[in-house]
Amino acid sequence: MIILGIDPGIAIMGYGVIEYIGNRYRTITYNSILTPAHTPDAERLKSIYSQLRNIIYEYKPDVCAIEKLYYNNNAKTVISVAQGRGVAMLAAANEGLKVYEYTPLQIKQALTGYGRADKKQMQQMTKMILGLDKVPKPDDTADALAVAICHSHYANYNLLNEKLEEYK
Repeated sequence: MIILGIDPGIAIMGYGVIEYIGNRYRTITYNSILTPAHTPDAERLKSIYSQLRNIIYEYKPDVCAIEKLYYNNNAKTVISVAQGRGVAMLAAANEGLKVYEYTPLQIKQALTGYGRADKKQMQQMTKMILGLDKVPKPDDTADALAVAICHSHYANYNLLNEKLEEYK
């Protein structure tokens, strides 16, 4: 299974593509989509959409996993992240990918076994699980890979639930 993991944002959107077969991981690619700060939001979102579609065309993931929003005290930030997240989900859906959403707590639990793990623990586990030489930078990229790893842990559970829903 090839998984596209996304850490949503509008200024920086991390992405990572991994392959997961038989409890083994292969890192295919990871990076961040950057949009300039003084560019109108519509243009930033258009750029994110276009770049994500190109990534999907090039790496042909089977599914997309994206982090659910975590609300902080800055409403302006959460709105722009939500817009970026929506565009990412739209790009994936338009390319026929099923989109799975995971909370920060689920991601931390899947990688470390502890839902309150800190950023450094998460980055080290991502590096170790994927056999990378160093922690991916920027943090958004490491977070996107963590989301993809999280999906690999939940994939069988999600498939079982989807099959059960079909029988109802």
